[in-house]
Amino acid sequence: MNVLYLTDLIGTGVFAISGTLAALHRRKDLDVLTLFLFAFVTAVGGGTLRDVIMQASPVVWISDGTYLIVILGSTLLAIACRRWWLGVLQRPLLLFDTLGIGIFTILGLEKALHQGVNPWAAVLLGVVSALFGGVIRDTLANEVPLVFERHLYATPCLTGAILYVLALPLGLNPTGLFLGAVGVITGFRLLALRKGWALPPIRT
Repeated sequence: MNVLYLTDLIGTGVFAISGTLAALHRRKDLDVLTLFLFAFVTAVGGGTLRDVIMQASPVVWISDGTYLIVILGSTLLAIACRRWWLGVLQRPLLLFDTLGIGIFTILGLEKALHQGVNPWAAVLLGVVSALFGGVIRDTLANEVPLVFERHLYATPCLTGAILYVLALPLGLNPTGLFLGAVGVITGFRLLALRKGWALPPIRT
């Protein structure tokens, strides 16, 4: 099992937990199947859109059933541990969502580069991979997507992705570079939440 594949499964699991917790946070009467669907669209929505844009076939979760097993397992784990997470972590949804966008931004960027996409388009596809699963999740839940909140959300993803692309020619250790870029995104996002950072709005 190569590192990229394992990282993709880990990111899928993290986003599936995020989707399940988001659904549980907003509705108290959902069944397991509905929670699985929320986890599913959160985990693979952005990556599916990326692959469709790149015309990459087949979409990974269609060709590899392991992804669906991971999503189901993560959904059940989130349900089983929901009270523990809510008791230990102040905002578990934001934590898992932030970890997910960090992993999937760089993972999506890497997959785009492997498909021969130019680096700057790959940056945008990495951001699409990270954000659009959450957009679909929040839309289904009849909530304003996190990307439209004032707190920085897309900006950390773009920052980490651009730094990653700029550092690629330096010949750094690939694993260290990947983890460093993910760390930049997650750290930037968490700091923005803590400090209330936001870009200035455009007034009309």
